Amino acid sequence: MDLLKQIEKLDFALLQSFSTKQERTWGVLFSNPHQPDLYDANHAHVSEQPDHPEQVIDEVTSFYEALNITPRLYLYHLESLTNFVAVLKEKGFKFEAFSQPIQLWNNDVISLPSNEEVTIEEVTSENYQDALWVECQIDEFGGKAVREKAFESEFNDDRYTHYLLKCNGKPCSTACLFVHDNQGRVESVATIQEYRGKGLIGFLMQQVQREAQHRELEKLWVHPINEQVEKVYRRYGFTTILTLQTGHAFLGEGSIKEMQGR
Repeated sequence: MDLLKQIEKLDFALLQSFSTKQERTWGVLFSNPHQPDLYDANHAHVSEQPDHPEQVIDEVTSFYEALNITPRLYLYHLESLTNFVAVLKEKGFKFEAFSQPIQLWNNDVISLPSNEEVTIEEVTSENYQDALWVECQIDEFGGKAVREKAFESEFNDDRYTHYLLKCNGKPCSTACLFVHDNQGRVESVATIQEYRGKGLIGFLMQQVQREAQHRELEKLWVHPINEQVEKVYRRYGFTTILTLQTGHAFLGEGSIKEMQGR
């Protein structure tokens, strides 16, 4: 299996953990009417130029509008979808483009100096609310209403292992490891505002890497949201192996860049 297929397989497995996948000849529809504002759970995935772009756009629009969900599409291999993007814009879709770095762990657990102020716990029913509180502070996750439902779904799925980092007993950071077959992916890395810039992500990455090593995972991936975050992960043993040119098309409101503060 080539590298892009491995990445897509893991990506689809993660998406299917909180949404329903429906395959089409032109791509895939993901949906979850119980979480209408979670973009990743409700979008069409298109990676090749459709033979009949207008029909695809009409199908996507009708599908999501019937569910009272904003129609949106995630576009991959953007360089080959120029004509499709043009038709989307003609039909009133807003569009934003992204460079999506894909990083792979080098299999060496990072070495960090001990810090007695820092403790890391696996998230259980006992510290669930503390971890949820941290993630609900993160605007990039979509806010409290979106993250509450998503976190509950992940917590009840054995493929996710969540971690909570505390400083002097105060919850301040989280991360999780999603595992499918022999691959893992780092997800939901978050630090509340007042504790950012203190290197706490490193301790979480060390914990995730130890778990990946313990499980003998073949690969551990991370998809940073921008170049700044990409540089952070580089310090912790993750190498950028490719950068995908992707796009997001949507009707009405719902810009990813605005949500992420780009």
